[in-house]
Order: sequence, then C-alpha cells, then structure tokens
Amino acid sequence: MTTKEIMEIALKLAGLSEMPSDTSINVEGDSIQKILIGIDMENPEILLAKELGYDLVVSHHPKADTSKTDFSKVMERQIDKMVEFGVPINRAQKALSKKINTVSISNHVCNYDRVSSFAKLAGMPFMNIHMPADIIGERFVQKYLDDKFEGQNKKTLEDVVSALNELDIYKNALASPVIRCGSGKDYAGKIAVLFAGGTNGGADVYKAYFDAGVGTIIAMHAPEDVIKAVKDQNIGNIIVAGHMASDSIGLNAIISAWKEKGLEVTKMSGIL
Repeated sequence: MTTKEIMEIALKLAGLSEMPSDTSINVEGDSIQKILIGIDMENPEILLAKELGYDLVVSHHPKADTSKTDFSKVMERQIDKMVEFGVPINRAQKALSKKINTVSISNHVCNYDRVSSFAKLAGMPFMNIHMPADIIGERFVQKYLDDKFEGQNKKTLEDVVSALNELDIYKNALASPVIRCGSGKDYAGKIAVLFAGGTNGGADVYKAYFDAGVGTIIAMHAPEDVIKAVKDQNIGNIIVAGHMASDSIGLNAIISAWKEKGLEVTKMSGIL
C-alpha cells in the first residue's frame, strides 16, 4: 500500500474527506507492508524503524512541516464543538481566539524541518495522524458515557471515573482517570468529552461550556492554569481521562483497520 492509501483509511474512519492541518504525509512511500507507530515518533524512532526493517513510521503527534506550522488552524474545530453544546458561535470564537494566538506564536518558531529532513535522508516514509484519531476517540468515549448514564441526573464524578475505569484502556493505564476540579460526590451534570481540537482550549473555552450548561468536561489533559481558573470559577468540573490512554482509543481503531488490509503494525511510544 502507499502512504496515501494508508492515510485514507484513517480519514474514512474519522469521517473526514481530507487531511486536517495537524495531519500530514511528510515522506511518501509505496509497497508498504510493515508500520511502526507511536504517540511521539521522532529521529531515534525513525532510525530504529530503519534498522528493524519497517517500511513506514507513523507518529500521532505532529512533528514536521505544515502539521507543526499550521497546527493552530485545526483548533477552529473547537468552535463547532462549543456550538454543538449550546455556546453562541460569536462567543465560541472569542473564547478560543487567545489560545489560538498563543499556539500560533509558539509553533511559528519551531524547527519544522528537523524530523522530515531526517526521514528523507534515512529513506524512511513518515507521516502523522493526529485529528482523525482524536475524533474517533472522542466520539467513542462520548457515546459510551451518554449510553452509560442515560436518564441518570444524579450521577457523580465518582460514578463517571468508575465508568471510565470499566474500559480496559483506562483501567490498565499507569496514568488513569482523575478528578482535577470537583470532588467525587459532586454531581457531574451534562458531560462534554473534548479530545479533538488540537490542544486544550484554555480557561475561557471551559467557562463558555459551563455557562452553556455543561457540568463536567472530560479532557485528555488539562494544564495547571486552566485547572486553577476553573476552580476559581466554581461552576464546573474537570475529569482528566489520561493522555496516552485516550490517544490510544482512536489509534487502536485505525491500527485494526490497517491490519484488516493485511498490514503488519507494531505499536510503541505510548500506545496502549
């Protein structure tokens, strides 16, 4: 298979017709049979793949070229997500604008050529799949929790964490689900699972969700400043499901689809 064909399988699973800006094929390849994939794949992993006879290296997190420089553009998906949960579109845009600017400034100075040039010199096809995997994971966990707690208005944060830990991917993770804002006996209210959108939207985005009636946000990760701000707001809860485990949900679905096509896939670097 070619890198394009392999990418198209992932896009189709996520319901996407084209690669989002945080997803890219950096070094094309064909006649691919063996894939080495991980959450973070850079030069050492590319060299390892070369030595072990792999045909393609796939990273989840963006590492090179436009997937780095244009990463902030994918964050605009968060506007649609906020609107889905009842946030007015104008407020959603304003709530997100500060974080988009911060990420854009940060990524503008990155060495976007480091990994791709290494892969080219090594003769190793290389690509990354970020948003598609996150969309798959987000949809899965949202549906799982919606079905689990349908009609249960008094579910607590403790109940939600227990439900997540019923899934092996979370139960077996070293960094398991944890309550970051709120206490175990607090009511969860309406739950929003926010995995896909580039990165955490920040405290203003969380407040917009809470003001629109969301009671608890399930995130892959949340920085300390956001946790502190939400605690100070005292209007909503945060459960951090766990980064590696949450990323692994969508990636494992993609890996299974690849294997069904006859590809040999080896997981490493954080995929559970």
